[in-house]
Amino acid sequence: MRPPAPADELQIAGIARLSTCDWPGRLVATVFLQGCPLACGYCHNHGILDPRVPGALAWSEVLDLLARRRGLLDGVVFSGGEPTRQPALIDAMRQVHAAEFAVGLHTAGPYPLRFAEVLPLCDWIGLDIKAAESRYAQVTGVAAAGPRAFACLRMALEAGVDLQVRTTVDPTTMTDDDVAELTAALHELGVVEHVLQTVRLEGVRPEYRDLVTGPGARAESNVE
Repeated sequence: MRPPAPADELQIAGIARLSTCDWPGRLVATVFLQGCPLACGYCHNHGILDPRVPGALAWSEVLDLLARRRGLLDGVVFSGGEPTRQPALIDAMRQVHAAEFAVGLHTAGPYPLRFAEVLPLCDWIGLDIKAAESRYAQVTGVAAAGPRAFACLRMALEAGVDLQVRTTVDPTTMTDDDVAELTAALHELGVVEHVLQTVRLEGVRPEYRDLVTGPGARAESNVE
């Protein structure tokens, strides 16, 4: 893992200047960072997964926005892609706090070492737990992502940070029994807030859409 880098090195794919849904109960700006190591079929942000694509927005533009929205925004949520992929996230979070805004994080937990570094800087975390550990290869294409995500979950629970665990139920890989297994595992670990999300077909790859809506799709698919 690379050492921390200055926030100016962030590869920023885009920004939502006002969001009411990315941090429950807060008005935030959401910064989408480029690159993700996972290959979830239902991803509707697949255009920002390639880590080789340069950023489309400078960090200075985010700071300018915060300066103009002081007193109007509660905080900044770093999303993706996978924000913990980028070493510059640490400095960016520190700068957001220095500007007197709260820091939120959306992550799937594929980088436990960096997650441990940014955890003390987070006021709230939305942690995507994709499935039970045994199902991660099917859902994300990366079997090792399961143990890593659950390691991050345990760290967050131990830290006592405000935490929401989210699971997008992939109808092409997860059954009702799979969901029940995951729910039971999370409850046993001490997760209080677990949100099940339906797949949104807007923006997904055509081949995934065909899997969900084609003749062989399960009738009970959880999609919107």
